[in-house]
Amino acid sequence: MSQDLFQAPDYYQLDELLTEEHLLVRDAAREWVKREVSPIIEEAAQQAKFPTSIISGLAEIGAFGPYIPEEYGGAGLDQMSYGLIMQEIERGDSGVRSTASVQSSLVMYPIWKYGNEEQRKKYLPKLASGEFMGCFGLTEPNHGSNPGGMETKIKDMGDHFLLNGAKMWISNAPFADIAVVWAKNEEGRIKGLIVERGMEGFTTPETHNKWSLRASSTGELIFDNVKIPKENMLPNKDGLGAPLGCLDSARYGIAWGAIGAAMDCYDTALRYAKERIQFDKPIAATQLQQKKLAEMITEITKAQLLTWRLGTLKNEGKATTAQISMAKRNNVDMALKIAREARQVLGAMGITGEYSIMRHMMNLESVITYEGTHDIHLLITGLDITGHQAFK
Repeated sequence: MSQDLFQAPDYYQLDELLTEEHLLVRDAAREWVKREVSPIIEEAAQQAKFPTSIISGLAEIGAFGPYIPEEYGGAGLDQMSYGLIMQEIERGDSGVRSTASVQSSLVMYPIWKYGNEEQRKKYLPKLASGEFMGCFGLTEPNHGSNPGGMETKIKDMGDHFLLNGAKMWISNAPFADIAVVWAKNEEGRIKGLIVERGMEGFTTPETHNKWSLRASSTGELIFDNVKIPKENMLPNKDGLGAPLGCLDSARYGIAWGAIGAAMDCYDTALRYAKERIQFDKPIAATQLQQKKLAEMITEITKAQLLTWRLGTLKNEGKATTAQISMAKRNNVDMALKIAREARQVLGAMGITGEYSIMRHMMNLESVITYEGTHDIHLLITGLDITGHQAFK
């Protein structure tokens, strides 16, 4: 078990732009990751198991719904704090950040924003504490980038709804207590429903043989004539805009999280380059390795500036879907390129579990695809600047 020696890069002194509360929240998450995640994450990834023992710790650092008001069990923090927590968790592992992102932005957020007071009081405190874990059912076997084409249906049976269909690639599904599920009613309108484990006909088979997000639990949601009580429908928003609003929140968290993965790869490569001696000098003294490292810190710094500004806009209620898409696309692509370059700095050692780089690289191959693929986010920007939709 190697010691976590991570030192966060801050080349442009961006800490000076953060409040004292932001720094306290971030540093608490950073220390928790060093203490609780780093020592176990390589083994968890090798075994392809989500370490459920860390759920209570995630709750304690405010990773579940940090921006949810305190009256519902949240920490009542701002959007910058949410981003910083996601950054630190993904520095540990993208799969662990996925668990926190889903819980916060895809389960707690829609219940808070689209639910009624009874639903908020029933579910949010237990989700914030980690007593309940949730998942989000949007993607289907035949509908990924085109969620509006979903085939999952609900039928009004008078005193309840009947839910039929399937969702796939669902983080947290195998162990989730509840699922926020999106389905079309008989008029073709998309509605949000809270489905609870134990409801007859609801199953969550686990997805195996993943080479990415191995320390995250992924599965399917299968609905076979599941009876959903009328009070489990989210009443305050419907249509495709409802789940897409959740994705805006999650994508914002990913934009921050990817920086954490990139920082970890850079820090690992920098430390290795200073210690690895070849031809009687450290490889950090060679031009090609300096080029790699200098470009890494440049791209990380650019991403930090982009995301800090996005966080400021988010706090002011001004951040647009297109701005969030740009940051998600840019930062994940940046992190993936840095992971690949960092792996080269380490040579053959870069592929081993002794270092985090290869695990980050494999994880980021999923992050660059989920919650809007690299290409879809490009087209969101294209639509925003030209006014012409090119999705179809």
